[in-house]
Amino acid sequence: MYLTKEIKQEIFAKYGKSNTDTGSAESQIALFSHRISHLTEHLKLNKKDYSTEHALKKLVGKRRRLLDHMKAKDIEGYRNLIKELGIRK
Repeated sequence: MYLTKEIKQEIFAKYGKSNTDTGSAESQIALFSHRISHLTEHLKLNKKDYSTEHALKKLVGKRRRLLDHMKAKDIEGYRNLIKELGIRK
């Protein structure tokens, strides 16, 4: 599987407050970004996989809502996270 326990812990350690910090907006956005990049690569190979395309659109919407929430609460943290993950609006 593409998202193992070790990869999740690595993402949470880098972007969250600790290894077990799975609820913060920063760690969730980073996890969603990882999943979005994986699904994007999958769709490049499988153009007619519409269920994955639908899931990708839902995931992008979730990430966008979390980013909007983070932007309203902590603008500097938002800017740093955008820069680190390479997300563009």
